[in-house]
Parts: sequence; structure tokens; C-alpha cells
Amino acid sequence: MLGKRQNEILKIIVEEYIKSAKPVGSKSICDVLKCSSATVRNEMAYLEDIGYLAKTHTSSGRIPSEEGYRYYVDNLMRPKELTGEEVLTLQTVLNNSSLELSDAINKSMEIISELTNYTSVVLGSSSCDNRLKKVEVIPVTEDSIIAIVVTDKGHIENKTIPINENISVDEIKKMVDLINNLLVGTLIDEVNKKLEFEIKPIIGKYIKQQEAIYNMFYNAFNEIASRKENYHFSGKSNILRAPEFNDVDKIRSIVAKFEDGTVVNNIEETSNGINVYIGEETNIDNDVTVIKTRYVVNGNEGTIAIVGPKRMDYEKVVSMLDFIKKEIEKKWGVYEKEWGKRSKEGKGGWYYSFWNSNFE
Repeated sequence: MLGKRQNEILKIIVEEYIKSAKPVGSKSICDVLKCSSATVRNEMAYLEDIGYLAKTHTSSGRIPSEEGYRYYVDNLMRPKELTGEEVLTLQTVLNNSSLELSDAINKSMEIISELTNYTSVVLGSSSCDNRLKKVEVIPVTEDSIIAIVVTDKGHIENKTIPINENISVDEIKKMVDLINNLLVGTLIDEVNKKLEFEIKPIIGKYIKQQEAIYNMFYNAFNEIASRKENYHFSGKSNILRAPEFNDVDKIRSIVAKFEDGTVVNNIEETSNGINVYIGEETNIDNDVTVIKTRYVVNGNEGTIAIVGPKRMDYEKVVSMLDFIKKEIEKKWGVYEKEWGKRSKEGKGGWYYSFWNSNFE
């Protein structure tokens, strides 16, 4: 571990370089610490000797090395408190009850991308290798429902479906019963095939508006099964505006990695904390940092991440990702608990009372 003054000097250099992208000289450090330039130069030389600072060819100042950034993140960084405006903006999106979970996460990460000028990535989980466990529906308005598809691995997909006035809610419930009785255990990828060959021939015996209701569920399952690559980028070009990426060959390399899936393949997170990967640790580019975390809620697992230059505002990004993770799990976790409770009570899921009070 470094001494107190060495910690202070390294922290100043890292944070000043993050702001300016210019090497930091001893004078600016002396102005902050109120000590002699000779003392500061000696400490900077020591930090360079142990690999935490590097000297550029064009300036007498120093910049953080990859090891310096790592030490800063592990020992010196203190997450910044979000401003009231930032909290309000993000909560407005995350508390919007008309948005599904994936849409709320995508929109909140778009906001972070705009606020930070970095690239945001949302990586959800694909349900195609899952088997159908249950289908439930929630009436939202008189002309729309939310179909909830639950898989054997706990994955949950939500799909808002418009319904016209000619379709009876009782008929929709009959279709749900047919699916749950006949298709449970089917791979999500194969549900539509079984809908066509096993449900469609007999649907007329049970359901009056058979064609409209059949198409409704067929289209919903088709969309769910088609989500092979469930990821969302925002501000993809932001990272290329940083001065570190003014080399044409480097820009081409970064763009290619976004396009061919390299970035996505190196984003998925398996631990629950906020994790910071710097330079070579990212397996993307030596001048890139990735900060990411995993969320698990309502059976949905995914990763939210920020990709930016190694000269990233670590304190701000860590705080924002931590805020979104906690808000997601706080809001959507309530639904999971209530749903599980009602299912155990044999009440058909957390939508039961809503359905009965509004449509029966």
C-alpha cells in the first residue's frame, strides 16, 4: 500500500487526467497539497518507478498507467452521489408502470449514455433453450393484456398484446388453459410448431374467436422465440469521440468488435457486485474500460454495462450503475414476491385478484 501523500498525489493525477486528457504536472498538485514541487516530483518519480504512472514523450507531466487506474479503483475511488435531477430522471423511467422491465432498463441506460457520453450495453438472457412452464395473462386495459411466459429455468418474458372489442376475456382464459394443459415442457423454440399442429386443430371445439386468439398467441411466442441475441446498445459512437481513439486503425478495430459480437461476448457478468475491467482485462482494447453488474429479478438475469475510455469517470459510472441495479431489484422484486406468494396459495399468480376485480 502507498503512503498517505502518495495516495493523494495519485488520486489527483488520475482525476485530473480523467477531466482534461492531458498529462498532469507537479505544479497543479502543489497548488492542491500546498507542498514543495521537489517533494511532489520525488513522489511522482516513485509512483512511476512502481508502475502506477507513466511519462509521455511530449510533456514533463504524468498520466496514470493501467496499474495506476487499478489501484485507484480498488483503493482511492469514492462513488459520487447522484444529483437530484439525475435521480428524478432515472426514477421517472424506472417507475413508469406502462413499461415492461426490459424497456425500462433500456431507456434508463440510454439516459446514462447521454449523461456520461459513454456507450451503454444491456445484455438480457435468451429464453430459447428453456422449456415452457406456464402462461399467464394480466388484463391491463379493456383493449390490451400482458402475456407472461414462464420457463422451467425461471426465465420470464412479458409481451403486451392488443385485443379488439370482439374478443372475450373468457375465451382468452380458455386458450391459456389449453396451452398450459398441452404444451408445458415444450422448448420455447418449438411452441409455435405445437400450437399449429396440436392446438389449432382442436381450438374450435373450445373457443369461439378461434382465429384471432390463435394468431394473438402465435405471434407472441414467435417474437419471444426470435430473441436469439438479446442485447441493446446506446451511444455506440460515443466512445470513438474520446481523444484516445483518434487513430483510424484503432477506430476500425473498435467498431469491428461492436459489430461482430466481441464486445457483447465480453460483457456478460456472473457476479452480483459492480465490477470494473480496465484495459487488457476487457479483452476488447487496451484503452477501454468496462464497468458492469448483473441483475436477477423475476427470473430474468441480465447485465448492464458502460463501455468507455480507460480515462473514465469511474466514481460517477459506478454510482449510476449501482443506483439502477438497486432500483430494478427493488421495484420489480416486489412483483416477484407477490406472484410467488399467490402461486403458493393456489390463486393462479399475482394477477389473480386484478383479473377477478376488473373482468369478472
